[in-house]
Amino acid sequence: MEPKDTLAYEVLLSSWQVRRIYLDELLASTPSSGVEDSLGLKIMEFILEQEETAVASARNLIERVSREVASGQTEQEMLELIETVALYKLTQFTREELQAMIYTETEFKQSRLYQSIKLEGKLEAVNRLLALGLSAEQVAGVLELTVEQVRQAAQSQYN
Repeated sequence: MEPKDTLAYEVLLSSWQVRRIYLDELLASTPSSGVEDSLGLKIMEFILEQEETAVASARNLIERVSREVASGQTEQEMLELIETVALYKLTQFTREELQAMIYTETEFKQSRLYQSIKLEGKLEAVNRLLALGLSAEQVAGVLELTVEQVRQAAQSQYN
């Protein structure tokens, strides 16, 4: 939505640095300068995507993010945005079901959900391994955790 009173922003809005893009016109635009093919605009188009084609579009976007965006926080944020939009479009699915539909196995293993579940499983195993007589350092080595994580997991079990 564009505010009615744009007087305070008129200099910026009329400069070459700003390009207004209206979502209702976005899908009808024809590529001319390559800007229309930008990843950011494709994500904006995804917001307007029909439910019937949302899964295929999400897969394409995820693949493109993996290809074009360097690994790191920005990639993770873009993937989470795509997931969130897909969840709003496909309300009949849980996040886990949706991730299984839109991610390849490799991409799923890199997702925050998978990493969280994996870490939880490791932290649950800490006390079992400590009970078997392994030292905190040995448990850390076996589970690929830091010694500090092992100690925190052991301490949280007693709290």
